[in-house]
Amino acid sequence: MMVSSTFPKLRTIVWSAAIVSFFLAGCDGCDRDPKPTPDVPVPTNDTNNQVVSVGGALFSIPSPVQTSMLIKETGAKYNNGMLNSAKNSEKYTTKYKKALNVGVYGADVGYVTIYDNSQDALGYLKSIRKLSDELGILGAFDEKTINRFQENLGKRDSMLSMVGDAYRASDAFLKDNDKRDLGVLILAGGWIETLYFTTTIAQGSNNPRVMERLGEQKYTLDNLIKALNPYRGQEEVKVLLDQLYELAYDFDAVSVEYTYVKPTTDEANKVTTINSSSKVTITKEHLKAISDKIAAIRNSIVG
Repeated sequence: MMVSSTFPKLRTIVWSAAIVSFFLAGCDGCDRDPKPTPDVPVPTNDTNNQVVSVGGALFSIPSPVQTSMLIKETGAKYNNGMLNSAKNSEKYTTKYKKALNVGVYGADVGYVTIYDNSQDALGYLKSIRKLSDELGILGAFDEKTINRFQENLGKRDSMLSMVGDAYRASDAFLKDNDKRDLGVLILAGGWIETLYFTTTIAQGSNNPRVMERLGEQKYTLDNLIKALNPYRGQEEVKVLLDQLYELAYDFDAVSVEYTYVKPTTDEANKVTTINSSSKVTITKEHLKAISDKIAAIRNSIVG
């Protein structure tokens, strides 16, 4: 896999490292220990993942945007049937549903923007702004941001960059105002929607890169459980955690063998080649079980 030096700007788009940084809040009393990705150096310019610290350990977490890029690279056609309709934002009345769907819509923004569907992206950004306003975390989602986005319709890189800026500003607001519980729910919503994308594509294709991305989620899921666990006292979060625990047991049947090979860099052309690889083994039965379970969890969030 080739990583161009022009890609770093993509690492900050839509679901930036700032949103993922809610893992830094840490938690106690987790029933299921987090499983880090294999204990190997993580190349700083591997754009497929965000490197996150949880309890002093490093974890590699795929971003929704990079997953959407991967899906497009497989040749999969744009499918708005996978997305949560922006119009659904009108029916979310609880803090729990609003925060989760800010995350869901963040992943949807990444997907539609990667497929150059600018008008749909604008609709999702407006829904994010609406829900953020109702949660009291409007942050960067103001009228000026919406106007800038509209002025740059059709300019994918500009739009992706602006959405990333908006999320970073929103994340700063959340941390400054002690609303980390909302941040973790936003993170959970984005991850769940992205896994839903991945399993949907995986069922229709045996693409090894998609299966590799799916296998990575075995470890990411345990980290998400760890991040949510401090808020288990909230009844709706408890229900979500119980669902994620069940999903984690299905993921136990997934075998991931990681082979680390030191990356090589072509300084002259400013290109780094990532040589490491993962081999994911999953039966059709377990793929279906995981797909069905994440679909049920996702539908309970967006419905």
